[in-house]
Amino acid sequence: MTDPVTLWHRIAGETVLLDGFHALKHALRFGAEVPVAVAADRAATLALAAELAPDVRPALDALLTEVPQGTYASLVPRPHPTAVAALAVRPSRASHLEKLAHRPRTAPVVVLDNPRNLGNAGAVIRLAAGFGATGVVTTGTVDPWHPTVVRGGAGLHFATAVERLTVGELPHGPLFALDPEGDDLRGVRLPDDTVLAFGSERTGLSPELRARADHLLSLPMRPQVSSYNLATSVAMTLYHWSCGAPGGQTTLNS
Repeated sequence: MTDPVTLWHRIAGETVLLDGFHALKHALRFGAEVPVAVAADRAATLALAAELAPDVRPALDALLTEVPQGTYASLVPRPHPTAVAALAVRPSRASHLEKLAHRPRTAPVVVLDNPRNLGNAGAVIRLAAGFGATGVVTTGTVDPWHPTVVRGGAGLHFATAVERLTVGELPHGPLFALDPEGDDLRGVRLPDDTVLAFGSERTGLSPELRARADHLLSLPMRPQVSSYNLATSVAMTLYHWSCGAPGGQTTLNS
């Protein structure tokens, strides 16, 4: 049997770092393939699983290897308070593209147009997984599977389809883009197969995505408040979608 630390060093460059107990817990719940997992205190980790996630405790019991604290710390960029880490196989791009393209969709695809903040991107993926979104797509240069994004997403990348695409490659479906000049979100019912696009934290929607949008929507906001955090904007929009629309509102589609 290969020593777990040796295996870690051998596959680290081609796998996804699961940083902390909760990231590993979520990845296991949603079917991630995890070749190696380590903990500085195996017994404490299993006790935490018994308390917070008894459904994954058997899998953790079979998977976890205890290593010295210093060894654990050498394997991760920044030690997590739970002192647990693992490596997971990234889902195939082909399988994700198939999920994103499949129609009819029963839940939206969230698009982050050229996001800049890795933590915000991770928070959005966590939100999207919680709402059962079909997937999260980023445009631009940020890799949505960057370790900082995965950490922010608490391992929930494995609960939804996460990929980076160009604007021209976005999934088909009515594209609703959030913009201060758009129609009030509260007056619109969002269809289940919608593509919801959110602009960069600083510059908003790119001209390319704005030109492709079928509809522009705005979030209710008190005058003189300049903007919401990106994850907050996504949460408000997904919540509105999940609630449907009261009678009398209009369904926009393309």
